[in-house]
Amino acid sequence: MLIRPLPGTNRKNLRDTLRDLRYKVSNLRGGRAGRPTMDVLSAYLQWVNETARMLHNQVSASDIDRLVLTKRYELLLAATGRLEPGRADAAINALLSTELDERTAAFEEACEALERQTERWSGPEVFVVLDTSVFLEYPEKLEELDLAPIVGVRGEPIRLLVPIVVIDELDGLKQHRDNKVRWRAGYTLAVLDRVLPRPTAVARLREADFSALSSGGIPRGEISVEVLFDPPGHVRLPINDDEIIDRALAVVPAGGSGRHPRDLRHRSVHAGARRRAAREEAEQTARGGAGIGGGLQPAGRRRLAAHSVRWEGSNGRR
Repeated sequence: MLIRPLPGTNRKNLRDTLRDLRYKVSNLRGGRAGRPTMDVLSAYLQWVNETARMLHNQVSASDIDRLVLTKRYELLLAATGRLEPGRADAAINALLSTELDERTAAFEEACEALERQTERWSGPEVFVVLDTSVFLEYPEKLEELDLAPIVGVRGEPIRLLVPIVVIDELDGLKQHRDNKVRWRAGYTLAVLDRVLPRPTAVARLREADFSALSSGGIPRGEISVEVLFDPPGHVRLPINDDEIIDRALAVVPAGGSGRHPRDLRHRSVHAGARRRAAREEAEQTARGGAGIGGGLQPAGRRRLAAHSVRWEGSNGRR
């Protein structure tokens, strides 16, 4: 079960919280034999309240709903006001048994998923997310695109993250009336399909090239690529530009350092995307944050169509 840490969440604290809550629900599950049904039900409801309280400022509300506030919880909560001790024990026991089994398994999966998530996005790479229009309109095609000067790095490795909404947009644009758009969309998907034989894996898009060092030139680090799939239960935002930004921001807290959003740089050229980015930045600033990248870049420096988001891994290069 992949969970979404909120911006600024410390992953070590979240990991410790999940482990502690998993331990408590596992003990409740294993120690219910011989206890009165209503005592077990009361202990379970207390665990739910404590869990929701401890997680509300660390993970998204949808994660809490999936992890804790389930439909079976609602049934058990409703039953507390109508049952008398000793009545309908069999039915309540059956519900409790299933719910405690599933909560134990869910928290086990959440702990494992958080470990994998943190490890996956805590490397030395500079992570980059590009808007669909970059793949369609930028002068260089995907395999020729030199991301290093665009995001302001030299020899550092770069990982290009492609939200699945971008894949879906490109797939739809294969039927576009404009020949260039249609060709670029098909070409980009063909490249991703070729270099990503396993869709959920990370693949090399371009090898590192340090040959320029011998002549005093600028080396180029490896560029890898990964598709960001929608997590279970995810509901996309109605505007694709917003959805792309949202998916990028969702990955940032999964990295090792946990700093957010200071590790982002946002460049925008379309008026609509600029307004939305400015609005998001103003909201972040009002909440005491620095905004995306500490301030929108001047229009002359917004070299990518629509937007790009860049952040750094756990090494914290600035």
